[in-house]
Amino acid sequence: MVRQSLVRLASTASHGASLKPAPMALLPPIPLYRRLFRAHRKHLPAEMRILGDEYIKSEFRLHRNIDNPVHLIGFLTEWQLYAQKIEGNSWAGEKIEEGKLQKMSEEQIHQMYELMQAIQKHRGGQSDT
Repeated sequence: MVRQSLVRLASTASHGASLKPAPMALLPPIPLYRRLFRAHRKHLPAEMRILGDEYIKSEFRLHRNIDNPVHLIGFLTEWQLYAQKIEGNSWAGEKIEEGKLQKMSEEQIHQMYELMQAIQKHRGGQSDT
């Protein structure tokens, strides 16, 4: 009986468990909104903070009246992951995952392109490509 339990435990540990962290609990919108601004205030230089704060305000305003729970969960999840990256200083130089890029609509891709242009313009490297 003990041997069967150990075998079951070992098989569960090798198949079911991974090195990924446990799933995070989603913050409600208002605490997440505040957390994002705190993260910007603590971890971003002033010029990046201005751009980031305006982007957060704009996105939360645009998504204020989301009715679809799947969209709401996706929205909150991505912003919470963003907050964790900013707080952990692991955001610099990071690229968008290919899977996320493929799931984006044309409008979202265009919005990302405009954001990239705004960043380049701000840095002084005005690129028309």
